Amino acid sequence: MSVDVSGDASPEPVLYSNAMSVESLADWVREGPVTITDGHGGAVLGSSADPDARGPYAHFVLWCPVSFPDRIRISWEYHPIEGQGLAMLFFGARGSAGRDLFSPELAPRTGFYPQYHSSDIDTLHVSYQRRKFSSERAFRTCNLRKSPGAHMVAQGADPLPSPEDADGFYRMDVCKDGPQVTLSINGLQIFQWLDDDATGPCLEGGYLGLRQMAPLLAAYRNLTVTALP
Repeated sequence: MSVDVSGDASPEPVLYSNAMSVESLADWVREGPVTITDGHGGAVLGSSADPDARGPYAHFVLWCPVSFPDRIRISWEYHPIEGQGLAMLFFGARGSAGRDLFSPELAPRTGFYPQYHSSDIDTLHVSYQRRKFSSERAFRTCNLRKSPGAHMVAQGADPLPSPEDADGFYRMDVCKDGPQVTLSINGLQIFQWLDDDATGPCLEGGYLGLRQMAPLLAAYRNLTVTALP
């Protein structure tokens, strides 16, 4: 894992990079029953809780401990291994009223989704693989929401296969450029959205986090955050 706050001479200076493994994710903040193991060429994330017994409390969020500025590109590789669930990225996340995301003044968070979409944090979140419910599997979309309020602001077709058909890793790319957000998968643009403040002030910099809904098991590798030129 490396962090570079000074930038370099490349077109998109690297602010942060993480190969993703048990060791390199040791300082990431865990909320909910997350397990991290090495395998499949990356860090394999899953839930230690039984989704049938724990229901919506079987899911988790894993936060990168670095707060990023606005105008960044977040890239990582993703491989669904097994199980029908959901994979999501939070970005531009901050505590409400100008507080840090990890301020003790904020309500506790344990991976239960309403604590993230309708509580005391401001964030954008893209669900890029939605397979938890039969309706999601029947008509597959990638959804972008803005919180608090879980406002649906953009949607596009989901090209990712289910785990049984996955062929290795897929390159994920989220670009946050001021009011504009773009999602691409393997170089294919899924959607582009321009924030017009209709759902509240435009969100700027902040933290990023990975969310999974059980029983999905998925591998991640080569996370990078670069500054847009």
